[in-house]
Amino acid sequence: MEKMKTAKGRYWRAHLRCVGLLLVIWFLTSFGCGILLRDWLDGNFPNVGSAPFGFWMAQQGSIISFVIILLVYKFWMERIESVLEQEKEETK
Repeated sequence: MEKMKTAKGRYWRAHLRCVGLLLVIWFLTSFGCGILLRDWLDGNFPNVGSAPFGFWMAQQGSIISFVIILLVYKFWMERIESVLEQEKEETK
């Protein structure tokens, strides 16, 4: 029973670390690049099509980064679950 509690604790710590890091990245790409850094991005990066980079990042880049974050979350959680599943099988 004690091993089960520690496995659950490790799972939730790893899960919270994963979610926390991905939320910070999401915040930086959507709010940071789309609102706070828009003028700087417009001045220091080339246009994407006919749109300034800051505008493009606010409209399309944040959506693309969100989809990438979803994929990273999927593969990261599969890895965490497989590692803990292997540990569970070894303790049986």
